[in-house]
Amino acid sequence: MTEDQILNYLKEVHHPAKADRDIVDLGMVHHIDIEGNKVVVTLAFGKHRDPLAEYLIGSTKATLVRHLGKDYSSEVKTVVVDDEPKPKPKPLGNEMLKNIKHIVGIASGKGGVGKSTVAVNLAVALARLGYKVGLADADVYGPSVPTMTGTEGISPMGEEIDGAQYIVPLEKYGVRWMSIGYFADRGQALIWRGPMATNALKQMIQQVNWGELDYLLIDMPPGTGDIHITLVNDIPMEAAIIVTTPQNVALADVEKGVNMFKNKDINKKILGLVENMAWFTPAAHPDEKYYIFGRDGGAKMAEQLGIPLLGQIPLVQDIREGGDSGEPVALGSGPQAVAFLDLASKLKEI
Repeated sequence: MTEDQILNYLKEVHHPAKADRDIVDLGMVHHIDIEGNKVVVTLAFGKHRDPLAEYLIGSTKATLVRHLGKDYSSEVKTVVVDDEPKPKPKPLGNEMLKNIKHIVGIASGKGGVGKSTVAVNLAVALARLGYKVGLADADVYGPSVPTMTGTEGISPMGEEIDGAQYIVPLEKYGVRWMSIGYFADRGQALIWRGPMATNALKQMIQQVNWGELDYLLIDMPPGTGDIHITLVNDIPMEAAIIVTTPQNVALADVEKGVNMFKNKDINKKILGLVENMAWFTPAAHPDEKYYIFGRDGGAKMAEQLGIPLLGQIPLVQDIREGGDSGEPVALGSGPQAVAFLDLASKLKEI
């Protein structure tokens, strides 16, 4: 007597509630043990008890007795298994990024320089120029894109592609947005250690169905830590833009940021430097400029580091109001919008 013979016999046992399929086809025969003249068949049942379990056990016993005859004894045992074994999740990769022409990181040496403001308005400006644009908010400890785009409280949808689950980015102002802020309650502190934060950020980029894009901007966290190194190594980022303000305390960290991207183990192109809050212009006196953070500090630093100065963005009330209201200033027609449109036009040189 062989195991194949036993399996052939058991094909006669059909499950009435499973389209009358036999227990072998259903994968319910967990194990067959043949010891001398004794045959032990173990049937597998899910955690949720099958109402026909006793019927199936009895039918299996009867089938074995009928075919084995007097020369063999038989026994039927049962084992509980998961109802449907869950497939192992597919490891994250860059499949969803293959239809993106350019991936550009927006980085800064330190916080508080308006990096996210530049990133959001640059994305909107690129969309106004006719490009297909997405922005991934990778500033996990201070995600501000939901507020700056008026998309707070909206939860992205999910969709299944080839058996894997992906996130559908939100779309507004012609830009596809994704942020960890969409998955956290307002005011909730994201207390994550480095590896957890890095994995979450990779998911916010790699597990998103971006579709076809000309540009994907990544609003990176400030600094030059492990998160940055992991992102630039695992994401096919083509280049980076450095954002700073004119004062020395900010410029002191610019060189660190530039050197990180120029490091031989990272080696990413620096498109140039954006000097944010370059001067203050009162709304009532648009022709006046007050260099409250110092004058041309970013321009001088760009020259010193041998990288282009891409633009100088003024500190004006409209930019702050646009960020707070969720209507980026780049949507308008004033000089601030023109500054971002000019910045966007320079990305064509990638």
